[in-house]
Amino acid sequence: MKVIISKDKQALGKEAGLYAGELIRDIIAEKGHANIILATGTSQFETLNQLIEDTGIDWSKVTMFHLDEYIGMPVTHPASFRKYLNERFLAKVPSLAASYLINGETDVEQEVAKLGEIISQHPIDVALVGIGENGHLAFNDPPADFDTEEPYLIVNLDEPCRRQQMGEGWFGSLEEVPLQAISMSVRQIMKSKHIICSVPDERKAIAVKNSLEKEVSNLYPASILQLHASCTFFLDKSSASMLQEDMSEIK
Repeated sequence: MKVIISKDKQALGKEAGLYAGELIRDIIAEKGHANIILATGTSQFETLNQLIEDTGIDWSKVTMFHLDEYIGMPVTHPASFRKYLNERFLAKVPSLAASYLINGETDVEQEVAKLGEIISQHPIDVALVGIGENGHLAFNDPPADFDTEEPYLIVNLDEPCRRQQMGEGWFGSLEEVPLQAISMSVRQIMKSKHIICSVPDERKAIAVKNSLEKEVSNLYPASILQLHASCTFFLDKSSASMLQEDMSEIK
């Protein structure tokens, strides 16, 4: 595990996006194709923008998955992660080989089974993720399920998670935030060859500290990233403000 701290979230996003682009290009050069996971939310704005600007990536050789989606959420809703990726990524890059967006409006059991079968045939090369204010990884809130081998799960969203979504401006009230979502499982995320974890903002400083300095525990879901062979945390000074100084490489 590696930790890189940038001066602000714009610099963080550029560093994370540059690294992601480098990995994707190298994997395409080596294997002819790359399978990636993209995260959503406000923490990913700058990272995705930098990745979109990478003109050296042959997107026709990339297959994309994403981490989670609310159950019952129309794709037209401002908080829809499908809407987020359609508008902020897919509409701005050349056509991908394939993209598999989670549909929470359909039969969710069938959707979970279908996506699980598809991703099992596409070993992930690069996963871009973030962590929540409660330390969640995707929508795996604490105590997260570290044991299931199922690639996707139907999960209940805890109140801190739902308050974060409201606080980021996606919803007008807590009551509007759905109670359930489809989420990629922790074990599926950990199967990725490389993981890039982008976490800006002071509001996530406690979650960052718990994820990097606590013992690995499902009470701090993102702490499991400590065990990954190739995981890089990209932080800004605000999100890293509670870390021990000797943990990081400053950029």
